[in-house]
Amino acid sequence: MAAESQFDEYADDYEGALDQGLSVSGEGRDYFARGRLEFLSQCLRGLDVVPRKAMDFGCGTGAAAPSIRELTGATTILGVDTSARSIERATGTHAGPGISFSTIDGYVPTGDFDLVYTNGVFHHIPPAERPKAFGFLRDSLRTGGLLALWENNPWSLGARYVMSRIPFDRDAIMISAIEARRLLRAGGLDVLSTEFQFVFPRVLGALRGLEPFLARLPLGAQYQVLARKR
Repeated sequence: MAAESQFDEYADDYEGALDQGLSVSGEGRDYFARGRLEFLSQCLRGLDVVPRKAMDFGCGTGAAAPSIRELTGATTILGVDTSARSIERATGTHAGPGISFSTIDGYVPTGDFDLVYTNGVFHHIPPAERPKAFGFLRDSLRTGGLLALWENNPWSLGARYVMSRIPFDRDAIMISAIEARRLLRAGGLDVLSTEFQFVFPRVLGALRGLEPFLARLPLGAQYQVLARKR
């Protein structure tokens, strides 16, 4: 992930900065945040999996935690992040029964999570440090546990343009689905699927019904790689 000080700086206006970049799509962050988790929940149902314990890796200010619980069925959620300021905000806003937050430095992987969810984190992690980060996720999962990795698609001009409008994304190094799968396999996980989402902006919303048929093509602004710990 990005240096801790960077996301400490943006913790108080993270949502506003994100919405500023996403506005060119005609949608706000909630549309994409819920869309990711609704898609993940469909994948989990297809595998007949109901996770009980889930981690949000790179949780930021914790906004995804309630939706993770609602849409995946997880009853215990831990959000982790490098930014102490973001964790402070997440705890004050979203912590409650079954939902807690910790800095990554303050958490030691216990190998008992059924699901790890991560979105838009690895393009902030320097490439040389990515294998170690994947190792952290693997060690957090139980055997047979699932990792849902969401990233921005470097082949999408729309995704690149949106990132250019977001202050903390401008210098990020994007990671392709091919590279993500390679690192996952090298880290001890089996890749189950790779699917691309968010092809059409709001102005072309009438075409969104076609997106399920395009999911295997690298057209969407984001992709999900779903993997299982060996």
